[in-house]
Amino acid sequence: MARRILLIDDDELLRTAIGDLLESNGYIVASAGAGDAGLAMFRAARPDLVITDLTMPEPNGLDILRTLSKEAQPPRIIVISGGGERLDSLSNLRQAQSLGADRILEKPFRANALLELVDEILEGTERKPADARAG
Repeated sequence: MARRILLIDDDELLRTAIGDLLESNGYIVASAGAGDAGLAMFRAARPDLVITDLTMPEPNGLDILRTLSKEAQPPRIIVISGGGERLDSLSNLRQAQSLGADRILEKPFRANALLELVDEILEGTERKPADARAG
C-alpha cells in the first residue's frame, strides 16, 4: 500500500518538483500552497507524513507544527526551510525540531536527501549512496 504524504509549501515550483519526486518514488502526494489549506487537507485525509515549509504567510510552518502536535495522533513531520537570513533559518529549524518535527532539512537540499528522510520515517529504510543525485 502506497504511503500518503501531505506537502505544504507556498512556492509552487518547489511544491511541484517535490511532489513529482515523491510520486515517482511510489508515494501518494497531496499538496497545499498555504497553511490553512494544508491543515484542512490534513484533517480530511490523515496522511502518513507531513512535509511543510517554515517560511510562509500565516500560518507559517511553526504554527502548523504547533497545531499538528496537539492532534490526538500527531503526524510524522519533516520541516524544510531556507527563507530569510541563514542564521534565522537555522534557528527556526532548530525551533521546529524542539517543537516535535521528526526531521528538519535546510534548503537548498539534494533530492536524495529528502527521499532518505521520507524513506527513513515511512519505510524504515535508507537509500544507498549510489542513488545520490543532485536535486
